[in-house]
Amino acid sequence: MPVATREAMLEGLRRSDRVIVGAYVDGQGGVCPMLAAHRCGGRTDLLAFARSWDRFARVGRRTRPATRRELDILVGQLEASLMGTAGVDFAPVIGEHREMMIRRERDARDPAGEIVARRLRAVLTRGLTRTGKRAHEVEPRSPSSGLVRV
Repeated sequence: MPVATREAMLEGLRRSDRVIVGAYVDGQGGVCPMLAAHRCGGRTDLLAFARSWDRFARVGRRTRPATRRELDILVGQLEASLMGTAGVDFAPVIGEHREMMIRRERDARDPAGEIVARRLRAVLTRGLTRTGKRAHEVEPRSPSSGLVRV
C-alpha cells in the first residue's frame, strides 16, 4: 500500500469506533480498515487488502466487529511498515545486539575466561607452538605462502 494510504488507515482506525471484518460497512456504523482509510484521505482502492484482512480474521460470509487482538496486530504492522519508510536506521542497533549475543555466548562457554587463560599460560610458560616445537625453533612465516615452516 502507498505510504499515504497506510497513514490514513492508521488515522481512520484511531477515529473509528467500530472496525469490522467481513464487509466494507455494516448497518450499525462499522467500517472496514480500507473504508476508514478512504474517509481519512487515503484514496486507494485495494481489493487485495480487503481479502487478506478477512482471511487474516478467518471470517467467512458473515460480518462481525474486529477483535482487539486483530486491531493491535494491524496497527503494529502499519506502524512498523511506516517506520521502515521513515529513514530510521536500525543497522547500528542490530550490530550492537549481535555483538552482545556473541559475547554472551562466549561467556556462557567460558564464564571467567579460565580456559583461554590456561591455554595462554601454557604457551607462554612452555613456549610451545601447536606443532609441539618451541617458539624459537619455528621459522617465521613466508610472506608469499602465508604458511609456517617447521
